[in-house]
Amino acid sequence: MITLSIILFLVSFLIGYISYNLFRKVEKLEKIVDSQEAYIRKFSSTLNSTKNQLDNIDRKGTFESDDEIGWFFESIKTLQRELNEFNINENNRNTQSTPPSSRR
Repeated sequence: MITLSIILFLVSFLIGYISYNLFRKVEKLEKIVDSQEAYIRKFSSTLNSTKNQLDNIDRKGTFESDDEIGWFFESIKTLQRELNEFNINENNRNTQSTPPSSRR
């Protein structure tokens, strides 16, 4: 009876230690996820403002007339389209079944 009590005590102590250790690790990972989420939201906000500014410039059509500047402006617009795939606001609007490379 005493050995059974000792075994149960050791098992419960071991389970408690494992649970506490896992809890600490989960807390650390939640902090990391929170900081990454804040970074992604800030990045998405920057992408949205850049996209809006490029759209405003593109509506005027002033850069399309010059060949050298037009080429550079088209490269910037292509880069912006590729960066928009990482925008969480636009990704939430698209369906989950569409892969990012086929959304262009």
